[in-house]
Amino acid sequence: MGKGKFCWPSGATYEGEFKSGFMDGQGTFTGFSGDSYKGSWVMNLKHGQGIKNYFNGDYYEGEWRTGFQEGEGRYQWTNGIHYDGQWKNGLMNGNGRMEWSDGNSYEGCWEDGFPKGNGTFRWPDGSSYVGVWSKDVKEMNGTYNPSDSSTEKPDWDPQVVFSEYLKECKICPGEKMSILPSKKVPHWPGMGKGNDQGRPRRMSDGKLNCHSFSSDMHDVSAICEGDSKDDDDGIESLCLEDSTSRGSLPHFKTPTKRQGQTISKGHKNYELMLNLQLGIRHSVGRPGPVISLDLKSSAFDPKEKVWTKFPPEGSKHTPPHQSSDFRWKDYCPLVFRTLRKLFDVDAADYMISICGDDALRELSSPGKSGSFFYLTNDDKYMIKTIKKAEVKVLLRMLPAYYNHVRSFENTLVTKFYGLHCVKLTGTAQKKVRFVIMGNLLCTHYTIHRRFDLKGSSHGRTTSKPESEIDPSTTLKDLDLNYLFRLEKTWFEEFCRQVDRDCDLLEQERIMDYSLLVGFHFREVPTPLASGAVTPTGNADHENEEVPRLSQTGQDQLDSEPSGGSSIRLGISMPARIEKTVRKPECETQLIGEPTGVFYDVILFFGIIDILQDYDITKKLEHAYKSMQYDPTSISAVDPKQYSKRFRDFIFKIFVEDT
Repeated sequence: MGKGKFCWPSGATYEGEFKSGFMDGQGTFTGFSGDSYKGSWVMNLKHGQGIKNYFNGDYYEGEWRTGFQEGEGRYQWTNGIHYDGQWKNGLMNGNGRMEWSDGNSYEGCWEDGFPKGNGTFRWPDGSSYVGVWSKDVKEMNGTYNPSDSSTEKPDWDPQVVFSEYLKECKICPGEKMSILPSKKVPHWPGMGKGNDQGRPRRMSDGKLNCHSFSSDMHDVSAICEGDSKDDDDGIESLCLEDSTSRGSLPHFKTPTKRQGQTISKGHKNYELMLNLQLGIRHSVGRPGPVISLDLKSSAFDPKEKVWTKFPPEGSKHTPPHQSSDFRWKDYCPLVFRTLRKLFDVDAADYMISICGDDALRELSSPGKSGSFFYLTNDDKYMIKTIKKAEVKVLLRMLPAYYNHVRSFENTLVTKFYGLHCVKLTGTAQKKVRFVIMGNLLCTHYTIHRRFDLKGSSHGRTTSKPESEIDPSTTLKDLDLNYLFRLEKTWFEEFCRQVDRDCDLLEQERIMDYSLLVGFHFREVPTPLASGAVTPTGNADHENEEVPRLSQTGQDQLDSEPSGGSSIRLGISMPARIEKTVRKPECETQLIGEPTGVFYDVILFFGIIDILQDYDITKKLEHAYKSMQYDPTSISAVDPKQYSKRFRDFIFKIFVEDT
């Protein structure tokens, strides 16, 4: 914590600021192979402004995000080529200019490291090629403009830029760190309350001799120098037993099995599941045009749907099957195919998750809306049955939703992957409409607590008695007993994104949405000078089942900067939470009083249930409940008021970690 220096056995060093065991703040990393980075860090990742010198002589100066070049920056290759412009996920993306050592240059749009879209290639003599650029020859289109000194058009193919010119412009991967400071756990053999044995001694120069530090990952000695921030004996902050803000871990029931009931033969919805899987396999596997992110308005037309018949004996386009005769409908298929590409969903993996040999699982009871929920076996996707009115709402807001998720990759709103309908033939003529969404809480971490938060108080508590609450129970506003503390950069991005998402929902007349929050208590006893502790339990809880972070989970959390893409806003975020307590006389108090007891957690959150518009039903509900209860306490309010109340509440329970 604070300023210090960390040395690797290889000779690599980091000198700068630390926070909670992470490289965090301003600092300089110097690698053993000649790599160096000087700039801003957040949780072991390059994040903010920084300069990177690569071992091969290349350098980059500009903006970084979660370990990758992102934003405005300049990359200089050793061969004299340089690029100035926008970056995304470590690749040239957006508007930028590249100049080669021979004086040739390209200025225009880039995508995933290549020219894509409008751009101009110029020669030193002033001549140019202006047009639309793409690696696909069919999409390439442009015009050669000679300079005043040129007499004839050269025999030049613009595809040579992709095949030859850009071959020399590879981004250097950089050096990886074998182990990170946050993996180094101090371990004092035989240490107990009032026992100084095994503690490191302060040397005459005031530095700590930490040769006794060990790690679960590697038994590597290290010399640590830096701010002490401890008591007179030099190590009090490392002794968790003496911490005044120690929190004992709440007792959790351990789930004995996975959520939901497997839909096997004999289940009432077994045929529906088969129909759904057949339809998805047909829709996703069907050949389609090359996907472009620039969609025509006709693709969003609510009438843009495809019906397919599935007779049991099969047809020219469908396989034979064991289910009854049914019809399958795809709504706006091109839009959802493009959304899956936008969300980096591989078509084959998507089909295997939903249509593989493993059955879906039906969650035990339908939601308040009467919808049923199904989970794929790998937990990646959630399938929800929805009403016709909700289909209309999604189709109506689809253009705005598409533009929003395309513009803001860190959006917290639900990710939609498909909208479909199964129509059973025969006397029933039953229609089942459903939407396929990403499962926000799909993770290898055990989710110990989950909350559905709206910012309203009427009816916002779980109906289960305390004895029946387990990690699969979704708690509500009046059950919330924590504040969520985010690191400054993440907190600022969180506030911006909540505002953007709420603006979209308000504009589309959506209300009754929630922020779903889930978190995993970290068991690794990292000593934090800030007073944060991990909930490791105490003597009174020694026989309880204590949630632990698996070794795989710790590896992912502490992954090297080049692999930091697994941590995103709302996904696998290391954070702190602070315990709160409500006053006994204030049963409807939404936010309790902070206690000063902190826990280290892995945090997940996102905005869900975004298909309820303020229709006549909700208006009547508002009028009726307003006569019985405080109008500000009920969920059914107009979208503008709902958005304001939601934001006010969320920005009170999520705060900056100082």
